[in-house]
Amino acid sequence: MVVHERARLPEAAGVLAPDGSAALDERTKRLTISADGGAQQLVDVVRALGEAGIGIDDIAFRRPTLDDVFLTLTGHSAEELPFEDDA
Repeated sequence: MVVHERARLPEAAGVLAPDGSAALDERTKRLTISADGGAQQLVDVVRALGEAGIGIDDIAFRRPTLDDVFLTLTGHSAEELPFEDDA
């Protein structure tokens, strides 16, 4: 999600992920959390932020990519190997 006020980004993270698991990007005002509850959890997120008085500019729910899964399992990004031309 993208919070409306950059200064409220850490507060939003505390509301949604008190365990510190949220990923923050201050430059884009983006907050990313894992959600296992599907669409209902999205409703809960909007409600919790509304109760805290934290405005949001954008919110989305997306499924993890294979790159996301690889990163979670290995702790690092997949690296592309240099292409060797046999010609």
